Amino acid sequence: MNSDIFLLLFICIMAVITIFPLLLRKLYVPGVIALLVAGMLMGEGQFNLIHHLSGTFSQALSGDAAQMESYFRHFIDSLGSLGLVFLMALAGMEADFKLLKSVRGPVIALSLLTFALPAVAGFLVYGYFRPEDFPGKLLYASLFASHSVGIVFPVMRELRLSKTRFGAAVLISTVVTDIASIILLAVSAQCQKISLGARGGSQGISLVDRLDPALLGHYFLPVFLAMVVLFIVISSLVVWQVGKRVMHWLTANEDLLISFLLLVILLTVLVGEAIGINLIVSAFIAGLALSPILKEKATIFHKFEGIGYGFLIPFLFISIGMDTNLRVMADLGNLKIVLFTVGGLVCSKILSGWLAMRLTGFPNTQGLCAGLMTVPQLSATLAAAALGKTLGMLDDNFFNAIIFLSIVTTIPIPSLVRCLIQKESPSFEVTEDEAFVVPDESEGQDDVL
Repeated sequence: MNSDIFLLLFICIMAVITIFPLLLRKLYVPGVIALLVAGMLMGEGQFNLIHHLSGTFSQALSGDAAQMESYFRHFIDSLGSLGLVFLMALAGMEADFKLLKSVRGPVIALSLLTFALPAVAGFLVYGYFRPEDFPGKLLYASLFASHSVGIVFPVMRELRLSKTRFGAAVLISTVVTDIASIILLAVSAQCQKISLGARGGSQGISLVDRLDPALLGHYFLPVFLAMVVLFIVISSLVVWQVGKRVMHWLTANEDLLISFLLLVILLTVLVGEAIGINLIVSAFIAGLALSPILKEKATIFHKFEGIGYGFLIPFLFISIGMDTNLRVMADLGNLKIVLFTVGGLVCSKILSGWLAMRLTGFPNTQGLCAGLMTVPQLSATLAAAALGKTLGMLDDNFFNAIIFLSIVTTIPIPSLVRCLIQKESPSFEVTEDEAFVVPDESEGQDDVL
């Protein structure tokens, strides 16, 4: 392998990650969408720039173009996997439950309805096309149920709604619903692994995968769900205790502290994988457990953000874009999948958000705004879709439908919410807890996410 060719390819990728989002930012295109588009340009489904660049550099420097292209694609996928761990860990670190007491009713209503109704819609949409695929229906349900924390936080902060009952209810319910959706995702992934194990033997390090699928029979789902809940409780307590002690021991050495906390997160992911719980759940829970500790020392959190959003996480979205093939959407049957996916999610999200807010005493305009705020599907949805494709749960038709869904819901919806609030000028009740402020750290991720 020619290291010079690899270095040139890596410089080209870093240039795209740096420059492309800046160019599209003037068009108010979120950074994630810009990275997805860049990945699409590099992938085989569209212009295949990686192939052309590998051929050009290899010809100029007398290297093996095919070997370099294959190696570099694996390299991007590996960095993307680490980016997924960082993305979910940082999402957990940004969670804030300070106002749960003052907005308990709206949070419960929003969390239940904006999870249940979209999940049922996703289950039915996938079931309409693939009625025999139960793991796939659960995966689509989890995709529909998830929210985009990276979109909700910046919009609330910009509109100065973070200290209102409306803003607090939406923000906290977003985190709660995301936790529920990734638990459902873990169940769907394990169902798929069991299904594959029944046909082709065990793969990976998961101990659950090595069990005979017939051993638990119809009790598999409740047993595995109980395992997930137990893992969340125990890992949260252990990571919190370890993180607190490590923070005390290494408070004078921030670089070593970051390395140690990163090791704690990766070990949590490894233990989760060993008992069949996907890394998305494990990383999120590890970040959630470290959240109160890191908020006492903002510089540590900023360094985690720098590693994640500045380097690893962009590779996740580049790799997702490279796996996208929009050409398959030209088929009429595939277009039907896209229309059902977009229509089912948008309608179920708006209806559930509006209904939850109306049931807890909020006016129509705020109910509509809450429903719209849950529509954008970005980081967590794309990460789950990538996992589904890796496990063979989503074929190109459904995977591309999710990519299209992210694009069409992420760009216009935040602007629509802004316009609606500014036009209607609804009055928002300020919460009793004036100390609540959405973490300023999320401003840094707004440019990326």
